[in-house]
Amino acid sequence: MKLDQLYKRIIQRVNINLREFSFNAKPFVDGVVSYDQLTQFYGFYGITSHHPLDFEFSHSNLSGSYFLGKCSVINSILYKSDIRGDELKEKGTVYQYGNFSIPLDNYEGMRIENSFLIKTLVHNYSHDPEMPEKFPIYNTIAMHYANIHGAPMDGSFLEPFATVDLTTTNDCIVGSYSYVQVGELNHFRLAPGTVWVRSKGNFNFLYKYPAQQLKKYIEFTAGEAPKGLLIDFIRNYKDDFQRVFETVGNTIPVPVPETSSVDRFAAVDSETTIQDNVLVAQRALLQNAWMGKGANAQENCFIINSRLSANDITAHGAKIINCDLGETVFVGFNSFIRGGTDKRLSIGAGCIIMPHTILDVETSFEIPPAQLVWGLITCAEDLKTNSIPLEKLKETKGNVRLGEMYFEGDGEILLTAFHERILHILEANGAFFDGNDNKGHAQQNQNISYNTIQPYPSGDHEGMYPAIIIKP
Repeated sequence: MKLDQLYKRIIQRVNINLREFSFNAKPFVDGVVSYDQLTQFYGFYGITSHHPLDFEFSHSNLSGSYFLGKCSVINSILYKSDIRGDELKEKGTVYQYGNFSIPLDNYEGMRIENSFLIKTLVHNYSHDPEMPEKFPIYNTIAMHYANIHGAPMDGSFLEPFATVDLTTTNDCIVGSYSYVQVGELNHFRLAPGTVWVRSKGNFNFLYKYPAQQLKKYIEFTAGEAPKGLLIDFIRNYKDDFQRVFETVGNTIPVPVPETSSVDRFAAVDSETTIQDNVLVAQRALLQNAWMGKGANAQENCFIINSRLSANDITAHGAKIINCDLGETVFVGFNSFIRGGTDKRLSIGAGCIIMPHTILDVETSFEIPPAQLVWGLITCAEDLKTNSIPLEKLKETKGNVRLGEMYFEGDGEILLTAFHERILHILEANGAFFDGNDNKGHAQQNQNISYNTIQPYPSGDHEGMYPAIIIKP
């Protein structure tokens, strides 16, 4: 079968790139997604008046995957992945990188080649000044719920729930539930549960989950499918998404203001409230959720029995359960934030929950306003070594160690970078739209038309998609 040949080709390409680690991807990937799964789901792409229509799919499998914006997929397998190109750089703009002003002669496009992405999100734009008009993903395997966010990569392996953010990676292995934002990473193996944010010459934030405690939430070993609480939790809501994807012309069961956008492929129940300037992306799940003005739930985010106030951000893959959030709270990538059913978790206004934070408590719990929070927190005692007031962080110069977290550098620069990032996300998502100005995704993504594409149903090409070029 052509699909089997393609699978073996991708494994070989990745293994060649990672040969210095004596790494073999095959035992980690074999059987995780069956050929039956790769042949039974349609792929689909979105058309809007705001994004260039320019797709090329060649010698690939696109089972259950979503595409928006300029993108080519060649010699790759994409299973239930989201390739969201609504923030790619536009033709005629100037990309500012440090002291360099780089004019763009063409629209930026994603190019995915010789890669296998499983339930992976690809979003944002390339932050590599050497590739301002191209966002490439070559010879790469990304496992369940990984995030590739503005991060060109070649020859890398991302384990489940790993996030590479605004970082170019070459020949790297990123462990399960690790988050990395360091600009560039080459020939490096990052241990599971590592949260690493660095700006050379400015600051370095490093946290490592205790290995045994992390296994409760996610464990990934060769020859076995990913397992743990995070996988089990998502699996509990499988039927909610199956109904959404099987229903033609799915309608949202709650009123949606004209200034807000709830994707047709989001799972939303009738107990949810949507206010103005709210963005709910595809594959998000909202159950008994209250979404305040300007709040958002991005891809693979779950908001359950929770209340989000104005301008709250739930970054890709984050889960919020039994919580009440004050205004302008940032919950980072793939975080798992869960309070008790009757004893809720409260997070004060202005808090920054670091990417890949696990805040899992069963007693009444309150986080004061304006805190930076990270790592594994299961009780009030943990908060003492896993949080710092933003004002104290701002004054930090030098080295600080709290529990498993180590920080060196200028805390004010780190805090400024976070606040600038939060402001950018709110602006891009349309949180500040006033009826005329400051449109963003919440307003521009309201009218997306979806088109499905199907693979060959049988024969030697079964599971492969015909070569397709889609242009205006």
